[in-house]
Formats: sequence, structure tokens, C-alpha cells
Amino acid sequence: MSPIPRRSVLRTATVTAAAATAGQASWLLGGAPAHAARARREAQEPVEIGWLEDGGLGRAPGSTFGVPWPQGSVRAGTAFALTAADGAKVPLQSWPTAYWPDGTLKWTAHAVGPEAGSAKRFTLAQGEPAKPAHAVKVTREHGAVVVDTGTVVARLGTGGSALVRSVTRSGTRIASSGRLVLLRQGRVGEGDKGSEAWEDFESAVTKTTVEQEGPVRAVVRLDGEHRRGGRGGRDGRGGHGWLPFSVRLYFTAGSDAFRMVHTITFDGDEQKDFIRGLGVRFTVPMRDESYDRHIRIAGEGKGFLTEAVKGVTGLRRDPGAAVRAAQVKGVKLPDPATWDERVTKRLHLIPEWNDYTLAQLSADGFTLRKRTKAGHGWIPAGGGGRAGGFGYVGGPSGGLSFGLRDFWERHPTQLDIRGAGGAEAEVTLWLWSPEARPMDLRFYHDGMGQDTYAEQLEGLEITYEDYEPGFGTPYGIARTSELLFWANESTPSAATLVEQAAAVRTPPQLVAPPEQLHGAGVFGGLWSPVDRSTPAKKAVEDHLDFLFDFHKGQVDSRRWYGFWDHGDIMHTYDEDRHNWRYDVGGYAWDNSELSPDLWLWYAYLRSGRADVYRFAEAMTRHTGEVDVYHLGKWAGLGTRHGVQHYADSAKQQRISTAAYRRFFYYLTADERTGDLMHALWDSEKTFLVLDPLRKVREDTDYEPDPHALSIGFGTDWSGLAAAWLTEWERRGPQWKAARKKLLGTMETIAATPNGFVAGGGLYDIDTGKFAVPEEKKVSVSHLSAVFGLVEMCAEVIGLVDMPEFEKAWLAYCRYFNASKAEQKAEYGQDFGNLILRQGHSRLTAYAAVRLDDEALAKRAWREFDTGDGYAPSLPWKAERREGPDVLNPAEEATWVSTNTTAQYGLAAIQNLALIGDAMP
Repeated sequence: MSPIPRRSVLRTATVTAAAATAGQASWLLGGAPAHAARARREAQEPVEIGWLEDGGLGRAPGSTFGVPWPQGSVRAGTAFALTAADGAKVPLQSWPTAYWPDGTLKWTAHAVGPEAGSAKRFTLAQGEPAKPAHAVKVTREHGAVVVDTGTVVARLGTGGSALVRSVTRSGTRIASSGRLVLLRQGRVGEGDKGSEAWEDFESAVTKTTVEQEGPVRAVVRLDGEHRRGGRGGRDGRGGHGWLPFSVRLYFTAGSDAFRMVHTITFDGDEQKDFIRGLGVRFTVPMRDESYDRHIRIAGEGKGFLTEAVKGVTGLRRDPGAAVRAAQVKGVKLPDPATWDERVTKRLHLIPEWNDYTLAQLSADGFTLRKRTKAGHGWIPAGGGGRAGGFGYVGGPSGGLSFGLRDFWERHPTQLDIRGAGGAEAEVTLWLWSPEARPMDLRFYHDGMGQDTYAEQLEGLEITYEDYEPGFGTPYGIARTSELLFWANESTPSAATLVEQAAAVRTPPQLVAPPEQLHGAGVFGGLWSPVDRSTPAKKAVEDHLDFLFDFHKGQVDSRRWYGFWDHGDIMHTYDEDRHNWRYDVGGYAWDNSELSPDLWLWYAYLRSGRADVYRFAEAMTRHTGEVDVYHLGKWAGLGTRHGVQHYADSAKQQRISTAAYRRFFYYLTADERTGDLMHALWDSEKTFLVLDPLRKVREDTDYEPDPHALSIGFGTDWSGLAAAWLTEWERRGPQWKAARKKLLGTMETIAATPNGFVAGGGLYDIDTGKFAVPEEKKVSVSHLSAVFGLVEMCAEVIGLVDMPEFEKAWLAYCRYFNASKAEQKAEYGQDFGNLILRQGHSRLTAYAAVRLDDEALAKRAWREFDTGDGYAPSLPWKAERREGPDVLNPAEEATWVSTNTTAQYGLAAIQNLALIGDAMP
């Protein structure tokens, strides 16, 4: 690409710095070799790494984090070393997660273990890493995979029901028979009270894969399905089971803990497969005397139930202060011969509390109860609001700590301890509580006469829902949960238990600072660190903060929680009811409409705010799993916004797009997210199954053809391009084919008369290219660019030297918000009455910089301030609403909608980065 003259009015200092270190945005710097050389030198400098939240590693087993590098700066195969602020060398395991086109490293992942300790800051630099004192080792023996962290040894299953056959510490078995459990009932009637017979299923492991073998981190993946009664098959008569699972177990050198990432995919019939319980269960040997067996269950905050199976406190006769203190502390009691004999001779008369249950059936309340044994009555043991989802059972000879992340947010959940007074206790972490109503995934209405496409479009006009019979199915949606377990050599102290519970609640996450993320030039270079250096910039930054804080607050005040719902937000507000339109067709759950995922991740990248990160993380976990099909004929497609996450009949690439998942994957190296993106690399085949334009297509004779698939250049191609680019830069198994498709489609979009303005083309699966027509066409939609197209085009233009593609994209950017007269002069007709002009101001800004056009930069800021979005004159504050107007006290801003928030957020962030110094 030929250099473009520099003009300072179009550059902010931060963008200039990004271009200098990235080596990909030569258009800002005239491609000067000196800048590229400096970029390579600067990239050799160490990177400062810190914790997302304060507190260090705590009791977590470790942390895995990602770091980007400028193009051309770090060779593949480079080793990295991590040094704590006090100079201590921290054992580190590193691996590449993405490459630049020239083969140099783009993203690397790094894992640390307990040696990271309480250090607050670290330095990452090229060099030989320190080795852990006891490297984690993985071996295969006797039909099992054995993982030895140096502190614990776990034997993992390669078949049968047990994922974790045993966990031992110093030769003592702490837990065994770690398996998945499932309860099903076949019918739900009105007023169901659980009288329907339940069927029991357990995990059946069909495949075990060692994905990583240390020295700091080991990862083992176990795949399978749930089968009934251990007899094989769904009905116990052989054959296949149901509810397939994928579980990853993470082990870290020197740690006594391991992490579980648990994914299920629903493949049942929602009319007769009602899940009554879904959980993870372990057996825990109980070797100590019953008065030395300890129960610890987390309540709210740092609260705990602290008890023993056989309590010796509060008795009519006192065993002695030292005895009582030891039991509460969780240490072995003195020899009973030293106690008051009035207690010891009556020990057998003190009840043993075998069973405990904490049930969190809503986001606002949990109950805790216990009983002496099955068949006997329960007594209440307490309750509260939002439990920590953590517990412990064991004694001085060892015990198991266990926890489920997002416990109250993912209600209904439950923790069970059973048989603590016997030889073995059972611990169950219920992802779906059996005490809740059965999981009911049936479609919420019957279509109300919408039998034809014409009638369905009429329904779209009134409830904004794209209804179609048979499309509101949950078949193929998934959910991923995270759990932590500790094999303790004795009952942990109260302080240790608090730290363990905190690690479950908020897993410690190491991160690179915004400056490093920005300087590497990743994610299109469309963002810059927060900048309040002028009043105008400060005003926009304050507006961005308000919008995030408002939506974050709405999650809690409106209780947007639940197993399937946590992580999503609502679409549109109903100012008459002072509530979001949770029950109105396509106005309810947002399902990534207009890219709030992108807004949140860019907001994190530029700010480094922990609360923004956690919000975006929860959304990524949700939208990538629940809003997307992973099995069945629609695998690879996502579902448009609706009352239920899978209800709408619009199944499209714009929701499943890898563009929304890339951030979380590269920042954490999360393997499950990597699976989701890899699964999309050939998702153009979904267009053979379902035509997204079937209800509005003017060409009624169109039939999907693998050599002439109708694919749009906007929401369709951007989703495909994101998957292809990700596979290519990760060097996935299909990266060569993915690269061919990406480059082939770029070439043929560029060759198409009018380029992106043509709207779409006919794609050939075999060649990976669009057919290039002779005629010119104008087909522009306000939706084309707002589902990741802007961001993907910026990335590929920075990576691939293809001037004609850039020219086609810049024409679209320049003319979308242009006047109708300008559009007609260029294309022979105008684009019609388009909306989302504020969001599209960032397209104008991008064209302004690439074309070095000061007038376009000024126009972009006018569009941003006066477009059909949020105006500077809005109140930019919320009002408090209380009863009887609202169900719960809540902040209200009737002018806020999630569509506008997402597009305002992206336009503000990108305009500030691209043309911040051109602000009026």
C-alpha cells in the first residue's frame, strides 16, 4: 500500500503510538521504516502484568492469561520468563494462541501456579522460564490418566461413570468417584409438585484427551453423555444416552486444587425431557471420629456454618473449653479420656447430623437445613440472601472443599452433603436444584394463527418477534459452568476457607495493562486508552461510564439471573410499565443484538476495569453457549433476540459470530471458547440448511445451492470472516482452508461492482469465492455493519495487503451516512431511508483517517452528536423508581435502549481513537 500523507488533525497521540508499535497501521505514519524498527525494539521490553482485582492469587490453583505482541516483534518459539516485583522468579508455562501473517507471535498464553502467591505485580519478558519445584506430570496407566501435581494425585477415567476415579494427597484418599448426575422426569402437569417419577442418569465417559501436560499446567478433557442406571443407553437397555457433556479438568504444579469447566448440550425433547436435577458428585471417605468430622458451608459474604457431625458445644454438660474450642477451630479433639466424664460416657446419645442441604432457588434467598439420616425429619439450620456456593466436608485426616461459581446468579442451585456420619459422605453440587421446578424449555406460545410467512411478518410488526412453527426449539443449546475443588490434608482454618470461597466466587485473573494491549495493535486498532484530556473528551468518557454503570445496575435491580439467563441483558424498555419488555416478542432478551459484546470488550480493553471485564465475561459465556446451536441442523447458527433465548425463528451468523468470542479467548486462552470458534470455521454450510432471507426474498425461486449460496456481505460475511480469520491466526486444523476462504471472499467482494454497496453475492463452497456479476446493484441495510463488520474489516485490512478490498470498504464507510444526493451521484441511486446514523459515524471516521480527509472527520463528529442515537442534550442520569411503580427499587432511564447503547459505545470508543483530536 502506498504511503498516505500525515495530517495531525486526524490523529490522536494514542493512535499514533498504537500504529508505531503495531507495524500494521502504516497509513498514519507513512510506513516509515524507522517506526517499524522502533516497534520491534520496544516490543522486546518487558510487559508489566498485574491482577484484575486486588488480592493476588489467594487460594486459587493458578491463573492463565494472554498477552499480545506487535507484528514482527516476537518470533515463534520464543520463551518467556515471569518475575515478581520482589525479584522472585515465578514458574511459567507459555504457548502461542495466535500468529501474525508473517509467522511472528500475535498472542501468547501463560499459566502460573501457587508460586505466584501474594505478589501484586509481575514482569513478563523473553527468557528462560523458572521451573516449578514439582512439575505437574501426566501418565497413562491401567486404563486411567494420572495427573500428579506434586501435592495431589488424580486418577481420571477413560470409560465408565467416573470422570475422577480418585484424588489422593500424601497417599491418603481425599475423594473418589467424581461423576455427573442427572435427574429427569417425562411430564409436567399444572401445579406439578414433583409427584412424577424421576429417572436417574450418570455420566458415561466415551473419550479422554490430554490437551496439555505441564510443567506448570495440565488440562484433560473428558467427553461423554448421561446414561441411565449405569446400564448403558437412555432407557437402560443399551444404545446411546443423552445430554452430551464436555468436561475439562485443570491441574497446576504444586497445587492442592483442581478446576472443572463443565459443559452440557441439550439434545432432548423439550416436551417430555424435563431436567429435575443436574450436578457433579464426589464421594469423600470419612475416617475421623464423628466429633472430628467437620461441616463448613458458606453463606453470605464471609459467613459460614461451622459445625461437626457430632457436636460437643452447647451441651448441658461441658466437655471442657479446650475441647469446644478445638471443634469450632476444626482441629482434632483431645483424647476423650481428658474430657469431663459426664460427657464422654454419654457421647453415644448425642445425635449425628449426616445430611446437609443448602438450596438457592432464587437470586435473593437460600435455605439451609440438616437431618440425622434419611427417613428422619429435617430441621432448619439457617438461611439468607445470596450464598457463596462453597462448602467443605472432612476432618483432621483430610477433606474436600468444593465450590460452584456464580452460584446465586445461576439459580436454582444447591449443595448437598449426605452420609457424613458413615464411612463415606457424598457431596453434590447441583447446577440445577432438584428442589426447584423442573427445567421447562418448552416454547412459550403457539403462534396465534401465524401460519404463513405473511402472517408471521404481521406478527413481527406488532410484537417484533420473527415467529415460525418448529423454530422455537432448545435442541442444541449449551451451558458451561465452572467449579473448584481442594484436596485438603486437614480441615482448613476459617481464614483459609474464606480464601477458598473467594477463589470460587471471583477466580483471580492476571492481565496485561491497556497500554500493552493497545500498543500491540490487536483487534483492529479501533480503540485507545481512556482519555479525559479535554472537556469534550471527558464528556464522552463520562457518558460511556454512565451507560455501563446503568446496565450493570439493571442486571441486579431487574434480577436478570438464572441458569439459562445469566450474562444476558434486555433489549428495550417499556416506560409505561417502568420495566423492560421482558414479555414482548423480540424486545426481550438481547442475544447480542447490535453487538453489546463488542462494546463491553472494547470498554474493558481501554479501561482495564475489573467490573467491565466480569460483565463482558459473563456475557461471552452466555451468548456463545445459550444463544447458539451446537447440535442439530442449525449447529453454528445463533438466535435473534426474543422472550426465550432460542424462541425467534431468525437463526443467523450475526449471533454465533466468533467476533464476539475472540476477546475472552485471547485474554484467557479459555479452551471452551476456542472450541466454539473452531466449530464455526465451515459454518457457511448452514446456508444450505436455512435461508436467512426466506421470508422476505423477492426471488421466490431461490433454492440453496452449494455453488451459488446467497450470502450477504454484511451480517453474514462478517460472521464467516471472523471464524476464518480466527482459525487462520490460531493456526487451527483447518487454517489453510480458512485462509483461502477469507482471501477468496475478500478478492471477490472487491471485484463485485459497487463492492459492499451491492449487499451480497452468490458464494461457492468449493472455491471459497463469490461469483462476480456484471451488473451494478445497490442494496444497503442499516444492519449490515453493526454485527462486527466494521471491526472485522479493520482487522483484515491491517493484515492483508489488498487495496481493492480496502477501496470497496472505504466507499461503503464514506457513503453510508452521506447525503442522498452524494449517494445518487456516486451510485446512480440513493440508499433509501437509513437509520443508526450515530453508530455509523465510526465508519465515516475510519474513512476519514484512511483517506486523510479532514472534512470527513468533522462530518463524523456531527453524525455522532446529531445522529439518531444518544444526543449530548440528554439528561445522562437515571431516576430512582420505587413501589408501586416497580417490583423492586430500580434506576430508570427511559431514553436508554440496549441497541443504542451498544452502537453509541462503539462509535464513541472508535471515534475517540481515530479522530479524537478532530473533536469540535
